[in-house]
Amino acid sequence: MSLVLTVNGRQHTVDASPETPLLYVLRNDLQLNGAKFGCGLGQCGACTVQVDGKAAYSCLLPVAAAQGRAIRTVEGLGAPEAPSPLQKAFMDEQAAQCGYCIGGMIMRAQALLDANPRPSEAHIRAHMQPNLCRCGTHMRILRAIRRAAGLPVEAASA
Repeated sequence: MSLVLTVNGRQHTVDASPETPLLYVLRNDLQLNGAKFGCGLGQCGACTVQVDGKAAYSCLLPVAAAQGRAIRTVEGLGAPEAPSPLQKAFMDEQAAQCGYCIGGMIMRAQALLDANPRPSEAHIRAHMQPNLCRCGTHMRILRAIRRAAGLPVEAASA
C-alpha cells in the first residue's frame, strides 16, 4: 500500500503495510538510520523520533498512524558539518560512548527543549527517564542538555 509521510520537512511516498512499524520504514525505505532498533517494546528509547513535536517510539508506531503528521528524525536536526546546538552540546560533553542510544536521546531531549527551552533539572530528568543508555553516560547526557538549554552544566543537586 502506498503511504505518504512527511519526514524532516520532506514528503515521501513509501510502499508498506499499514501496520509496519515506522522505524522499519525510516531505516529500510528512507535510509534514515539514526533511530535504532533496541528492544521493539518501547522500553529503551533507541528508536525515539519526534511526531508532531513530541517524542515517540518509532518501533511501536504503525506507519499508517504517522501519515499526515510531521515526523522528525535526528538526521533532520543537523549534519556533521553543521550540527544543531543540541548535537554540538552532546559532542562537547562527549555524551556518546557506543552511540547506539544517542539518536533517541537527542530526539527526546530536543522535544523537551522545543516545548520548554529552559527546563528545570527535575523536568530534564523526568523527561529523559524513559530512554536508557546501557553504557552509563546519563550524567554526560544530562550535562549536554543543560549546556544546550544555556543552564549551568553542573546540576545544582543530583
